[in-house]
Amino acid sequence: MLANLAMASKSDHLLIVVSILEGRHFPKIQRHTVIVQAKFDGEQLSTDPVDHKEQPQFCTELAWELDRRTLHQHRLQRTPIKLQCFSVDTTTNQRECVGYIILDLRSIQEIKQTSNVISQPPRWFPLLSSKYTKLKPAILLSMVLENDEKQSPESFKARKAPPRQVPVGKLQLVLNEEEGFHQLGPADSCSELFVLSVTVACASKLEQLIGRTTELSREGVDFFFYYTLLGNDITSEPFQNVMSPSFEPERASVRIRSSEKILRAYLSQQPSLEIHLCCGSHSLGSAEVSLSSLALTSVSLSTQPATVEGAFVLQSPAQARPRLPSVPTDLQPTVGVSVTLRKETANPQAAGRESGDGLRTGKDAVPRDGPPSPAPAAPSTAPAPALAPPTDEQRLRSPSPGQSTPGGGRRSVSPIKGGAHTESDAESLQEEEEEEEEKRPTLPEPKRSPPAAAPAKKNPEAELVSSVSVSAPKVSIPASAHHYCFSMDLRSIRDLNTGFPVNCTLRYAYQFFGSAAPIMTSPPVEVKRGTEVFLPQSYCAFDFAALPHQLQDTFLRVPLVVEMWHRDSSARDVLLGTASVQLSHLLTAEKSRFLGPSGQQHWRQSYTERLPVLKAHGSSEKVAELSYFTTLEDLGLVRTQDIAISESSQSGHPVQPRAAAVVPPSGPSGAVAEPRETLEYRAAMELEMWKEMQEDLFDDQMKKKELNHMQALAEEWRKRDREREALVKKKELEYNLLEEQLQKTLAELEKREKNLAHAELETQRLQRELRAEHEFSVRELQDSGRRLREDCTHQVELERAKVRQLEEENTRLQQQLLDADSKYKLLEKEFQLFREQQHTRPEVRLQSEINLLRLEKVELERKLETSTKSKLHYKQQWGRALKELARFKQREQENAMSRLKKQQQELEHMRLRYLAAEEKEAVKTEKSELEDIRNQLNKLKQQEVKQPWGDPVGGSAGESVDDHLSRLLEERDTLLRTGVYTHEDRIISELNRQIQEAMAQRPPSTTDRTHRPAH
Repeated sequence: MLANLAMASKSDHLLIVVSILEGRHFPKIQRHTVIVQAKFDGEQLSTDPVDHKEQPQFCTELAWELDRRTLHQHRLQRTPIKLQCFSVDTTTNQRECVGYIILDLRSIQEIKQTSNVISQPPRWFPLLSSKYTKLKPAILLSMVLENDEKQSPESFKARKAPPRQVPVGKLQLVLNEEEGFHQLGPADSCSELFVLSVTVACASKLEQLIGRTTELSREGVDFFFYYTLLGNDITSEPFQNVMSPSFEPERASVRIRSSEKILRAYLSQQPSLEIHLCCGSHSLGSAEVSLSSLALTSVSLSTQPATVEGAFVLQSPAQARPRLPSVPTDLQPTVGVSVTLRKETANPQAAGRESGDGLRTGKDAVPRDGPPSPAPAAPSTAPAPALAPPTDEQRLRSPSPGQSTPGGGRRSVSPIKGGAHTESDAESLQEEEEEEEEKRPTLPEPKRSPPAAAPAKKNPEAELVSSVSVSAPKVSIPASAHHYCFSMDLRSIRDLNTGFPVNCTLRYAYQFFGSAAPIMTSPPVEVKRGTEVFLPQSYCAFDFAALPHQLQDTFLRVPLVVEMWHRDSSARDVLLGTASVQLSHLLTAEKSRFLGPSGQQHWRQSYTERLPVLKAHGSSEKVAELSYFTTLEDLGLVRTQDIAISESSQSGHPVQPRAAAVVPPSGPSGAVAEPRETLEYRAAMELEMWKEMQEDLFDDQMKKKELNHMQALAEEWRKRDREREALVKKKELEYNLLEEQLQKTLAELEKREKNLAHAELETQRLQRELRAEHEFSVRELQDSGRRLREDCTHQVELERAKVRQLEEENTRLQQQLLDADSKYKLLEKEFQLFREQQHTRPEVRLQSEINLLRLEKVELERKLETSTKSKLHYKQQWGRALKELARFKQREQENAMSRLKKQQQELEHMRLRYLAAEEKEAVKTEKSELEDIRNQLNKLKQQEVKQPWGDPVGGSAGESVDDHLSRLLEERDTLLRTGVYTHEDRIISELNRQIQEAMAQRPPSTTDRTHRPAH
């Protein structure tokens, strides 16, 4: 059981392995190297430096160890792996960022050693915000998840380890989610709480970082500050005016549990804190704040905090602007930052909200595009993709459920779960709603009723019409208009037809419902091929007023277009396809009746369908299939108190209808009174006075609005004027710098022109000298050629004379050769004749026979010597074999004797052991049997004594003892082979004792004969 638990715990240890193989499209720079630095969960790893060339070969694997629970937490929080590529100057050791890559942890594939799963091939990832924009460099990467199987001993006894010094190079932060802090160092010795705070307070001269083509006052352009604090990505509140940036100071804090010594050592190794000024997903400039300065301070953290603060210069990236001379100090863009490290007291006061990962931020610290925190008590400041906040179009913008639109429509959006959007998102939504309200035409607010002293009027209907015309002159809804409620639920997406998983979000807008703001599903869901995914927060309802024929005509002509978007944290959103929802099907659906809140009967029509999502850009290819459900409720004619005629209904003061009252003539006698004293005249006068008063109020409101608009225009004019002045100063500075650079260039050109003129004169002089030398060389060559031709002619004549002389010598030698050949043939004939004469003599024949006999003698002597040597060899081998045989016999005899002695000793030991272990009761019960056996043995001994050795009777007695002994041995071996009995059993002990007695009573010859087969 313990082994199974140990194996299960081993399988929970995982390794995230990022393989950095090679790069491409890099420029070749002398005396520079390239390194890649990876950061994940606050831990940084880097590759070895390689040469800065077109295709740098990294061939390095970086690995992080973690368990499955931590991996699941990181996947929920979408923690990225950020790779930064740096170019290092080998002479000055100065590093410059070339670009970065963001890897999504959710797309990692787990590889098990026991499975046959093929890992994903490496991919080329382009560098974002690259310094080399024209070359577009990229790095070949692969990312896998492996099981970390470490060999450990199966069983050991743990002992308490002695206290040891923690190596500084292995320090890392460990998140404690339950108590909300990071643990640095051993928990037993590092128990003090510290707070590391970063405050972005102010900024100035930010317009120096803006490009020439960027409009500073363009609407929808948000700027914000971004930095990473111990693995947590923090962004400030966005602002739009870079001339005078207005944002509240922001403080982000991290609680660290450690000791002062270890914390200082850890901070001394940390890189500088980079604070970026961002616009969208681009970094306009960055400033570096050194964290190691906190560790170098001499103050004690227990008494006072260590602080590093000041205005830090923002440096623009080299690829965003051309290389110009340095900007004066008073015009450099700066950001005010304060970094504080202090020891937390026993009862610390919360400086901001605290998330589950130990990060606390002030009220202006806004996480952008971050997932919800595991702790439901507060919104999370989760790490976001580097420099990629959401755009304005991706934010959900919708009016409140009770707010009416200018067209009389009202839209109610399904409630958003807590944690899906942070407080800053809600504030931005409210600001956008206020801007939309300011853009709407504002109307004067009417009184609820005429003056209280006014009596009943003769024609109150005319007064009602008059009040309505004054309150809302620009809005008119027919009396036959119906109140409709349209709701739509985008249920699911399936049958995905793309080559990659999609982070799907759906979006649509329909202006007929009274709002042009888009409706989007949130958050994005991951859709894979062959799966069906249900969309969260996809229900939306609209309340609006319209004529029935107008509703039918719009539903028949204008379809509702649903767009399918793919959201990528490291790139822009991609439109995958669109689906056209024909709302005319809803008009032909079956009607059902239901009762409203006031008991009135209304009609409802519902329609559900699955329709294909077609690829964008005019293609008919199917991307996915969408399932939706729509409902249209007809709530009857629009009632007066429900009509959003003017802004008064939005502000909570609806126009109250008054019932018509007919006033009878006064006076019992029916006499005609004075015209000015009648009730009708008084009512008309009061009505006219009320109208004049309303007109005055309306004029006052218009004048106030005109004054407000004029003030806003003046303020906007001053703002634009300041921006133009700043731009003019900036352009003037740039032009001055360019003028200085041009003057320097002109001076250099004049100097080069003078050098070129001097070089041209020198070239002409050299040409003249070379021409003279060339003519002299030609003349010398002609003279030498003539002399060589004469020498060659003379040599040819000499060689011809030599050839003639050699031919004559050759003819003479050939004649001598013919004469010598004839002499040789004559001598050969004479020698042949002499040899024939010699063979015919007897001495020659005898000499040949002697030679043959000598050869035979030599052969026989050689054979005799060989046979003698073989005889001696065989004798030696025979003697060696005899000795070996004797040694084998002696060894076998010794072994046999030792085995015999060992068997006898074993039998004696068995007899002594079993006799000593017998119980007294068994001895008493078996005494009679032992006496019988002893009597029989005595009889046999007497017979042996009486019978001589050669007597057949003695031989038969020895044979009976042998038979008895063999029977006992066979019984004992049979019982032991059954496996039921062992040597400790009583019956086996008794058989061994009987065997010992029988062996002792055998004759010597029988004993020898019995033991002989054992050899």
